[in-house]
Amino acid sequence: MASSGDRQLGSLSQLAGLVASGTTRRSQLATATGLSRAAVAQRVDLLIDRGLLVETGTVATERGRPPLALRLSSDSSVVCAVDLGATHAAVALAELGGTVVAEATDDIDINDGPDAVLAALGGQMGRLLAAAGRPAEHVRAISIGLPGPVEASTGTVVRPPIMRGWDGYRVPGFFEGRYAAPVLVDNDVNMMALAEYAHRPDTAHLLYVKVGTGIGCGIVSGGVVHRGASGAAGDIGHIRVPGHDDVLCHCGNTGCVEAVASGAAIAARLREAGLPVEHAADVVRLVAAGDPLARRQVRLAAQRIGDVLASLVSFYNPDAIVLGGSIASLHDDLLADIRAAVYRRALPLATRTVAIETTVLGHRAGIEGARRLAVNHLLSPAGIARILN
Repeated sequence: MASSGDRQLGSLSQLAGLVASGTTRRSQLATATGLSRAAVAQRVDLLIDRGLLVETGTVATERGRPPLALRLSSDSSVVCAVDLGATHAAVALAELGGTVVAEATDDIDINDGPDAVLAALGGQMGRLLAAAGRPAEHVRAISIGLPGPVEASTGTVVRPPIMRGWDGYRVPGFFEGRYAAPVLVDNDVNMMALAEYAHRPDTAHLLYVKVGTGIGCGIVSGGVVHRGASGAAGDIGHIRVPGHDDVLCHCGNTGCVEAVASGAAIAARLREAGLPVEHAADVVRLVAAGDPLARRQVRLAAQRIGDVLASLVSFYNPDAIVLGGSIASLHDDLLADIRAAVYRRALPLATRTVAIETTVLGHRAGIEGARRLAVNHLLSPAGIARILN
């Protein structure tokens, strides 16, 4: 049975969440929660006192004195959203309502190791705070997406394939003593999935599939990211593709879909054919220029990815599959073959309503997902408890 303290935190979280979703009047909050107006007033005043909500302006009504409007605080609260990739660090300071007040993207090499990369990240955060005229005390939460496996409960990186020197590193520890804010760390694809989900109000179950240098998947159900028992859910890049036992993956196994169909895998095959290709971005450039070999390799990769996704559709039965990452920008050359494979191999009942489409957020999905994760945590019972203590 929940204690009175837990119930209090739950109701405070519910009220803050309602304000975040656009419920701006105290009377509306009372109706939505079933709490008395006095109880709503007491809780709202507490959230205002702790700097999470503000009351400002008025709401037009047909008669009587117009009530004040509630909104999430912007004067004393921001979140820091970070999207770390293999070669970039994107950082944004955002108000709780979503307005970005400062942002920047720097080139990095993730293989420089956590101390160097996080030191550069910390410097960028400090410069953005200064540019926005915000003290460090205004940072209420920091959310960081990483291009590798993460134990989200502790923020610890676990055996990442492309992040040399990061294995076992607990990322929040770097920020302790620098900011009095929780530091949330997750795989970047989970962040992207959360962001795309928020832009599809009619979707309940979503798979976000990032096809870039590697291949990964984020899973969202009912607004909640599914991470599994230890944070490894969605690691589809190492699902075996039959008929490719001669292709070695960096994980040590053979025939993984990432080793066969990722941007890096396509680039390697094009290099073998004598084309000037180094990275996934070069593959995109060649396809956009109409190179027939590059287009054929992308379509073959799409068929292999589609075979893997067909199994996921039968298992998970999503409403939507969203494709992101650099290779996903090749809409016409990727979507048709992925769709064909899914519809050919998955169960008809599972494919009846599934939408397979490309990202609406593009390269901003990581930052937007990190921002949403930070705000969601801040408005959760655990986040409210931290603010009250």
